[in-house]
Amino acid sequence: MQSFSEIDTTCKRASKAAGFSWGIAEEIGKNIRNLEMFGLPGVKNLNLYLKKIRKIPNEKIKRIRKINKPKKKELCPIYCGTAFLDNCKKLENFKFIKFFNVSYPLLLLPFLGRASNIVGKKILIKYEKNNFLLNFDKTILSDNLNCNRIVYKAKKISIEFLENNNSFSQKEWKELYKLSEETFVEESDRLKKKGAGAGLTDND
Repeated sequence: MQSFSEIDTTCKRASKAAGFSWGIAEEIGKNIRNLEMFGLPGVKNLNLYLKKIRKIPNEKIKRIRKINKPKKKELCPIYCGTAFLDNCKKLENFKFIKFFNVSYPLLLLPFLGRASNIVGKKILIKYEKNNFLLNFDKTILSDNLNCNRIVYKAKKISIEFLENNNSFSQKEWKELYKLSEETFVEESDRLKKKGAGAGLTDND
C-alpha cells in the first residue's frame, strides 16, 4: 500500500508532467492525498483526468461568477478550484454558486474544503446525485454510499455556503450551563489570604 507521502509526491510530479505549473502541481498533490485520506478515489480520478487533458485540454476559468459555464469545452476542476480558493472571501457573498460541465468534479472538492476553512463556514456541494458537506478542511461527509463511483463530467454543480448555527436550542444550553455551575467554587477568605500579595507576615 502506498503511503500518503508517496501519493502526494507522485501526483504532484504527474500533474507537472501533464502541463500544470509546479505551484498548482503541489496543490494537486496535497488535494489527492486528502481525498485518499477521506477514503475517496482521488488517485483514480486524477489519473483518468490527466490522460484526458493530454489529448484534449480542458477550458481554464479566469474569473468565477455566480453562474459559470464553459464557452466551448468542459471546465477544468483544477483551475476552477484554484480560482475558487484564491477568491473564496469574495465568493462567500454570493452564498450560492453554480458550475456547468465540469470534468471529474471530485477533484474540485479539496479546494472547496480548504476554502471552507478560510471563510469559517461549511460548504455544501451537489452534483449528479452526490451531496458532500465540507467541514473546515477537517472532514468530507456524504449521504451517498456510491460516492466512489467515477463521475467523468458533472453537468451541473451547486455550491452553497452554509451559515453557522447551533445544533441545540437556547433552552438546552441554559439547562446544561446551569448544571455546569455546580462545579464552580466560591472564593473563601482562606483562599484570598493565600493569593499573591495577600500574606499577613513580612519575611523580608
